[in-house]
Amino acid sequence: MKSKILAIAGPTASGKTALSIELAKRYNGEIVSCDSMQIYKGMNIGTAKPTEEEKQGIPHYMIDIISPNDNFSVAEYVNLAREYIDDILRRGKLPILTGGTGLYLDSVINNTKFSDAKEDADYRESLYDLAGKEGNGAVHKLLEEIDPLSAEKIHENNLRRVIRALEIYKTTGKTMTQVNIESERESLYDALIIGIDMDRELLYERINKRVDIMLDHGLLDEIKALMNKGFDKSSTAFQAIGYKEFISYFEGEISFPEAVDKVKQESRRYAKRQMTWFRRNENINWIVLQNDYSYDKIVKNSCMLTDKFGIIKNEGVPYEENSEKA
Repeated sequence: MKSKILAIAGPTASGKTALSIELAKRYNGEIVSCDSMQIYKGMNIGTAKPTEEEKQGIPHYMIDIISPNDNFSVAEYVNLAREYIDDILRRGKLPILTGGTGLYLDSVINNTKFSDAKEDADYRESLYDLAGKEGNGAVHKLLEEIDPLSAEKIHENNLRRVIRALEIYKTTGKTMTQVNIESERESLYDALIIGIDMDRELLYERINKRVDIMLDHGLLDEIKALMNKGFDKSSTAFQAIGYKEFISYFEGEISFPEAVDKVKQESRRYAKRQMTWFRRNENINWIVLQNDYSYDKIVKNSCMLTDKFGIIKNEGVPYEENSEKA
């Protein structure tokens, strides 16, 4: 029999972290992050990493593992995440995959086989040159022409992934979409995926509030400290929402109010892209909120789904009504 694991999916600011910690306490779990930006050291506030207090003693993995200057492929993520998952299972605990990077989560659960397409350094360099002269949109347009499905999934600011998709096509004659379809294999795990969804206006309100909280907690100081350490501002890490906009503010390209508005706008757009990705997954069990945010409802419904899935709850951890966590 395949080992059972749990996964929590949903858009940014939907409450995935708090839910995963609550379920970890109730079901003897440990958390494996599926967030493509929380892997970077020093990028804490802007990526909404849980603090030690928020973790409540629950072990978290795949957080703070590389420098902002380093590259980290999906294949590397999957290999390392599986090591943690298998170790958690060996110790008789429940792995809980948590995060909004759908590609990471799907690749682990679907046992994705990654392309061994060769690299073409000259072609790659020509694409970076094109982006420098005409903007990321010009490179993204090339991808739209050969692989519109991948272009829809990959934002133009994620230049490294856009270029890799074009490089795969040039070296193999296959689109990244085709390669991904051919790469899917039988899953190694029996996974229950719980998704958090809510009314769009409610989600956008939470996103806007989260940006304000990040600023109150010192996001600008965090970005200044990273810049002072000399990290490459063109790296993938610094293309993260909340970082690139305020770097533009520090460099005098936009005003502070413009930067704040842009972070909120880009975060809302990102949430929309996340939900587009997740809604394609027919295996997600959605918990939908309409008019107000009820953490109590999310936890209660998640416990019902987890119990039904056959995961044994910890003794002495009762469900608490009217929780104020969010």
